[in-house]
Amino acid sequence: MSASFPAGRFSPDRLVATLDAILRRAGSAPEEAAIVAANLVDSDAKGHASHGVCQIAVYMTSLERGYLTPNRHARILRDEPPFLVVDGDVGYGQVIAREATDLAIKRAKSGTGATILALRNAHHIGRVGAYGEQCIAAGLIGVFFVNVVSRPLAAPHGGARPRLGTNPICVAVPGTPGHAPVLLDFATSAVAANKCRVAASKGEAVAEGLLVDPKGRPTTDPAVMFAEPTGAILPFGGRNSGHKGYGLALACEILAGTIAAGLPALPENLRPGRVVNNALAFLLDPDRVAGPGWQALTDAVLDYMEDTPPAPGSDRVRIPGEPERAHAAQAADRGIALDPDTLAALHRIGGGFGLDVAALLGHG
Repeated sequence: MSASFPAGRFSPDRLVATLDAILRRAGSAPEEAAIVAANLVDSDAKGHASHGVCQIAVYMTSLERGYLTPNRHARILRDEPPFLVVDGDVGYGQVIAREATDLAIKRAKSGTGATILALRNAHHIGRVGAYGEQCIAAGLIGVFFVNVVSRPLAAPHGGARPRLGTNPICVAVPGTPGHAPVLLDFATSAVAANKCRVAASKGEAVAEGLLVDPKGRPTTDPAVMFAEPTGAILPFGGRNSGHKGYGLALACEILAGTIAAGLPALPENLRPGRVVNNALAFLLDPDRVAGPGWQALTDAVLDYMEDTPPAPGSDRVRIPGEPERAHAAQAADRGIALDPDTLAALHRIGGGFGLDVAALLGHG
């Protein structure tokens, strides 16, 4: 093992190389493998392990079942500014969403300053914040609503059975002279399904107020999410304020699933093992809306937030996007930890392709 990282933690570069090798053996062209591998490891580095290295097992299953097609690119269906409609042909979502966002950025920068992007029929696009970061790098605001066409995980507020995906939302605002960019990126469910998987594999309970069992009764046992019939994740806000998370999840389902793609997560659209993401995104140039004065006003708002006296148990108020940057810095310094199931999956999948995963990871 490299002396640079503590036991049980892995070099981000070596993780990228390992995933890159697996993806190439699975049929991806070098460029595609590099994009997907970097995206997955970056998700882990920024503290979003649910969209990170663990997803490689899901992707290999999707490939085997014909629900994921390598080497596809964003295909324009409609290009009538400000509207841009793109189909992913069930290609790797990290490639499709990146290309679609690039297309939307170019149109917003060269046209009226805004693009309404409808992305449909992409395989899992991963951490939505990655596409918000693309907007930020271009000096644009990005707002993304995403639905998940897969096994339902989240119950509507007041419901006992899962009906929705974890349907994420992202809002990205470029940095200003006084502050780093604002990047708000969250699932509308109370907890990520992968966190339930990790807890179940360790035999650990999850916090109260996150899950219900198949009869709608509160539970802290994450195993209910992997039994038949399954339990359900509550929308964020839990039993008392879950109408807020549910409302946002439902908005994602309608905006992304119904309007952008014509593919909501209804029973007739679900296939065992299939994962499809659709998105409706709004990209706009803040200078075209407010002029350059928006930056000083945004700085004032953020300064005001950060100047809030901390509550008991808190050291200070943080701005969305700050935790991810701190987590990434720590990952670069201390490496990335993988849960036992994910590490075992890497060895199993890589070994099946004839790869020496231990050597690729630097543990050979």
